[in-house]
Amino acid sequence: YGHSLTARRFNIETRDIILLPIGGLARLEKMPEDPGQELKIAIAGPLVNIAIAIILYGVISVTGITPSVEEAAEGFAAIRPDNFLHVLILVNLVLAVFNMIPAFPMDGGRVLRALMAYKYPRPQATRMAATVGQIISAGFVIIGIFIGHIFLILIGVFIFMAAQAEADYTQAKSFLQGYTVKDVVMHEFNMIDYAEPLSKAIDLLLNGQGTDFLITKDGEVAGTLSRNEMIKALTEKGKDTQIGAVMNPDVQFLESKTPLEELYNQAGKKNASLMPVVENDELIGVLDTENILEFIMIREAEERNKFINKG
Repeated sequence: YGHSLTARRFNIETRDIILLPIGGLARLEKMPEDPGQELKIAIAGPLVNIAIAIILYGVISVTGITPSVEEAAEGFAAIRPDNFLHVLILVNLVLAVFNMIPAFPMDGGRVLRALMAYKYPRPQATRMAATVGQIISAGFVIIGIFIGHIFLILIGVFIFMAAQAEADYTQAKSFLQGYTVKDVVMHEFNMIDYAEPLSKAIDLLLNGQGTDFLITKDGEVAGTLSRNEMIKALTEKGKDTQIGAVMNPDVQFLESKTPLEELYNQAGKKNASLMPVVENDELIGVLDTENILEFIMIREAEERNKFINKG
């Protein structure tokens, strides 16, 4: 919970907290770009573990609850009332140390990225931190194979994939900096009246490239209809059913001035397949996730071309 409480200081909400075998993972709405803020959020988790261990040690010192020498020699294989607090101290210390390993998605990876971001651009700092994490993950896999520890191998694979995902995500965001929704809006799209039968949408689907449609009512956008929703409705209700009865009424409107980087951060929360884009309350086009990904690929190709020509 240390991450969540610290993030709240910077007006960043927490979506949820996922419990993993390697500890809890707080999914924040976004990770701050400022390295100082990221450093504070990342290091808050291990500090909470250390604080808990110190408090528990104080409780043990005051109460005098401690196992005998013989029982201590048995280790922590069996948890008993007299060693329960000792086990909690050990668990918190192990979690603190483990989470400070400089590899994504552990806190140590974000701490390393934040420290590097003081000197290098964030995408470069992320790639460097991800590389360090992948080297460490390879070590985990090799050691796991050598000693026959399957869990260590799985942790290594998980860390390797998480590091690559973080590097790809940060790189993609960097390609979107300085661009707005208006730069990638699609001006050609299909619109269907909500009173039309589903067969009309099927004809448009088969006769064109579009797979998602805006549904209108009295000239206003009332919903969207995707290919998957169309097939499901055709199976369950037939081609003569009214489009208004099977469309998705949850429309996500976008302002043309919205930064693409901000939209990319919120992509996981957008459920609509097609998002209308408005400017001065007028519909000027639509946008979907696929178009954003295509724009990222184009920007990446342009950057590679610059690098090749410079070399």
